[in-house]
Amino acid sequence: MVALRQRLVASEGGGTFVSLRLHRNYRLFFVGQTISASGSLMQDSALPWLVLQETHSAFLVGLLVFCRYGPLGVLGLYGGVVADRLDNRRVLMLTQTVAMVVAVCLSVLAFTHHTPVSAICVLALIGGLALAFDNPSKYALIYQLVGPREIANAVSLNLSIQNSARVVGPALGGVVIAAAGVGWCFVANALSFVAVLLGLLLMRSGDVFAPVRTLAHRSVTAALVEGLRFVRQVRDLQIVVALAVVGGLCGFSAVRTLLPVLARQTLHGGPQTFGALYAAYGAGAVVGALVSARLGRVSWLRLLVGGIVFSGTMLLMAPLHDPVIVGMLLCLLGAAWTTWSSQSQVIIQLAAPDRLRGRLISVYNSAQFTAVPLGGLAGGWLAGYGGTELAFSLAGVIGLSSVIVGYILHASAKPGIATSAQ
Repeated sequence: MVALRQRLVASEGGGTFVSLRLHRNYRLFFVGQTISASGSLMQDSALPWLVLQETHSAFLVGLLVFCRYGPLGVLGLYGGVVADRLDNRRVLMLTQTVAMVVAVCLSVLAFTHHTPVSAICVLALIGGLALAFDNPSKYALIYQLVGPREIANAVSLNLSIQNSARVVGPALGGVVIAAAGVGWCFVANALSFVAVLLGLLLMRSGDVFAPVRTLAHRSVTAALVEGLRFVRQVRDLQIVVALAVVGGLCGFSAVRTLLPVLARQTLHGGPQTFGALYAAYGAGAVVGALVSARLGRVSWLRLLVGGIVFSGTMLLMAPLHDPVIVGMLLCLLGAAWTTWSSQSQVIIQLAAPDRLRGRLISVYNSAQFTAVPLGGLAGGWLAGYGGTELAFSLAGVIGLSSVIVGYILHASAKPGIATSAQ
């Protein structure tokens, strides 16, 4: 308990970009991720649009999300064991290479003008398998690049990368789809992985905060049980993981699945409208991430506010048909989501001992992304049955109720590990 409180205090302050200023390895990581994330979001925005254009089925868009994120729920915990057992930088080099190959294959399919949904889903599934092992090693590596003092800042900056890409990626994607077709979105993503791989290769091993690894003699099952047991012993971690499920079910999947349906079927727009809506969401998310990076510490109150604003905004947006107002609300939605997500991830990082960091990250990710494919299928079905108004309304009600209950449980818990962040 004392150690965690010290880490929480140590993580405060230092300025918005302190991690970049102090750590060369993190600068390399940050630049590579910035370039790659924009390419990935171009691809992620192009894929659902392609499926919707070919099939006119919101359910098949949900199926695509299921294939993309389903492996995270099934194999995410094993990704945590790998992150605690192997060199995280080498793992990332392998997973990023696989993702690059997937982008190349999608390019070939698109340029041959033969894009069966089954092939798209298989490639999305392969990309999801790589992502299951990529995410735990990525966040474990961030801790090693900056150490405990700047981890809150670095996690928030990393979220700012992802959400800046939600501005640049979909906006470029909308323009590229309209001007040249979806194939060039996949080409751009394939090329963007070169920056990531180069950054990983140029890192200095001597500047890494080396973790203590104790898994060499343990079976995979025993390692998984140890990580899950640690979460069971800490109420705040249980709350964060439970809210991750809600976030995956009603938040992440709602944006991924429902935005193309909202743009095309509710607002009767084209790819430019879709790109603009996604960019509005991303712009708000960048603001939320940079504010969290500036504040540089974890706060349960900010987690509560982020979750409430996110869910409440979905309720407000559900009945609307004005693209301008919807775009403004999507900006607020993005800021709220990043605030909620960044606070959750920093709580996990600071609560994790070195030997368990990869597994605790994977528990959080698996909880969230197990729910994402289910939320994608449910959101697609609800949108097909009652439009995006029904889908957004139900997601907002579930999210709002869950966040309030989670905060009440946190406030009623006895002070202990991971409860000291107020």
